[in-house]
Amino acid sequence: MIQIERDKDKPTTPRLPSGATWGRRLGGLALCVLLATNLAFSGQEKQANEVDKPAHTKISKDLEGLDGDTTIKVIVRFKHTPTEDQLQKVCDLGGTLKNYRDGEKNAAFTLPAAALKDIAADPDVVSISADLSSQDPPDYLLGLVGNNQPRDPGSKISSDLQGADPNSNLKVIVQFTEPPTSSHHETVIAQGGEHLKNLRLVNGALYTVPASALAELAKDPRVAFISPDRPVRRSLDHVVQAVNADIAQSYGWDGTGIGVAVVDSGIQAHPDLKASGLSTSRVVYSESFVPGDPSTTDGYGHGTHVAGIIAGNGQGSASYRGAYRGIAPNVQIINLRVLDNNGAGTDSAVIAAIQRAIQLKAVYNIRVLNLSLGRGVHGSYTLDPLCQAVEAAWQAGIVVVVAAGNSGRDNSLGTRGYGTIAVPANDPYVITVGATNMHDTFSRADDTVTSYSSKGPTLIDHIVKPDLVAPGNRVVSLIAPGSKLATAYSRFDVFPCDGTLILCGSAFGSPSYFRLSGTSMATPVVSGAAALLLQKDPTLTPDQVKARLMKTAWKGFGQYSDAIDQVGAHYSLQSDIFAVGAGYLDVAAALSSTDSAPSTAGSAKSPQVTFDPVSRSVSVVQDSSVVWGSSVVWGTSVVWGTSVFSGTTLTGSAVLWGSSVVWGSSADLGFSVVWGTSVVWGTSLQPLSDGDAGDSQ
Repeated sequence: MIQIERDKDKPTTPRLPSGATWGRRLGGLALCVLLATNLAFSGQEKQANEVDKPAHTKISKDLEGLDGDTTIKVIVRFKHTPTEDQLQKVCDLGGTLKNYRDGEKNAAFTLPAAALKDIAADPDVVSISADLSSQDPPDYLLGLVGNNQPRDPGSKISSDLQGADPNSNLKVIVQFTEPPTSSHHETVIAQGGEHLKNLRLVNGALYTVPASALAELAKDPRVAFISPDRPVRRSLDHVVQAVNADIAQSYGWDGTGIGVAVVDSGIQAHPDLKASGLSTSRVVYSESFVPGDPSTTDGYGHGTHVAGIIAGNGQGSASYRGAYRGIAPNVQIINLRVLDNNGAGTDSAVIAAIQRAIQLKAVYNIRVLNLSLGRGVHGSYTLDPLCQAVEAAWQAGIVVVVAAGNSGRDNSLGTRGYGTIAVPANDPYVITVGATNMHDTFSRADDTVTSYSSKGPTLIDHIVKPDLVAPGNRVVSLIAPGSKLATAYSRFDVFPCDGTLILCGSAFGSPSYFRLSGTSMATPVVSGAAALLLQKDPTLTPDQVKARLMKTAWKGFGQYSDAIDQVGAHYSLQSDIFAVGAGYLDVAAALSSTDSAPSTAGSAKSPQVTFDPVSRSVSVVQDSSVVWGSSVVWGTSVVWGTSVFSGTTLTGSAVLWGSSVVWGSSADLGFSVVWGTSVVWGTSLQPLSDGDAGDSQ
């Protein structure tokens, strides 16, 4: 598919080689999907100093001398982001576009070797190199860390490193098959690299290396995978009552003794984060992992808001009409800053922060880790370093709660927002959270899933996500005065009132709270709930917490709902398993439950689904190592509710929504996007921005 400079509000019409149709094209070729996200997650365009070169020097030496009829996989690099016409030229020479990340200079094609010289003659083309990325089903996806099975060197290099300017230096994460030692670092240094940071959590390290050294480095049998240090971004008024946390708090469950690590943009001091009636802060540890910036305060304004949803105790609400209290108002907060003052960060910073949380687990009883951030999918979760890191935390006994993403509105590829779960929310171990709209009431009966909440299944691996949903629309929580968000979006401020609590506004003081929307806000609601469960029963493992939260989730959503965004656009939504997961968080029900899943790590992994083209149905893949479907107590219809089924439960699998129009035909673009196996993330989606007021109430 070719998609360039499209109208932001309309999907681009694909342009194909002459005589081709979507039906023929999709029927015979592996379609590369062009999704991206920004939580708000954003991509990072590669920068290179491109120079004119003679045509014959543009073709890599390993492509020389091939028989003209040989079909080859190549990366074509252009001087600038290619236009549709430039990509079409390659298609007209017999090429087939296999992978293109919108906004990048590289494009992957299969083409006849005879076309190489003609393509190289194009002055807009900088280089043509062999595509070393594996296009075959990755048999080695059985877990990365500690996998000593020999692998093709090309398959060890992330697809978004292919075709990089060989004269450029890249910042990469190298994962090894064993904990790296000085010998491993010396191997990279010998290739012109520089060792920047150890990432022992994923058996890896951060380096800068010449792009030209990647292929040689991948030949080392100790190297498991090489990926860029990708950018990540950030992805309470009625909330407490909507999830029945007020009932839990009335019985004394407030998170006392539990530590929650908030991996975000830092935390500013706020009265609501102090011990009740005291001046002692409950932010017991702070550290910055932002390169060159040791400050742990919140210059962006996202982390403070998230911390308040988890742990705010309402002490600053005296002059407000109600108390803006968090879900677990007496937990201890561990502040691990990874996002800078613009809300941007990197994989390596997040991994280092997770590593620190594991190291400090026993010191501060860290039992929960909140990640209201993420980025796009670049491959299977089994290879992704962020996913490896969150799994390590899970294995260490920490409940990891992650935002699903805010790309549910995107329909540019005909998916209606399906297949947009971000990283590391795509990992089956973690609890992935979508967002609901409370419609400004205390009752959950009228609550609906938000239009922007990302939907499953996950790309590449087809995991059922999100796991459950919680309030995330226009949530009131702590403001970080002077931060970027507070300054740029003052219209979201929540001001105090006069002595009668009748008149409220800026005349009565500065705001202590403000509103934000997104799955970033729904995630700390679930983190707070996990802390309450662990306060009540400290013996629970992460899998037992996840299973209990999912089984007890409220499953009363209507099948269909509508949403309207701030500009008046309407969205028709379906409350299926890929939109609401197991249902709506119910804290009181979870605390009342005595059902216990197996304690082993991975026993509550989110299941994989498969599409049957014959019956045109989506089914859960049965896995004997997980609890779902293994008994009457934990059967799929019990955990996800009968409403997610089309009325049929088959032996060995459960049919989900039958042949719903959401999935369309196998010749439809949206179908191929959701159920394809290509590496598909670029920069083409339109996620919920920081300035978006969310859905209307």
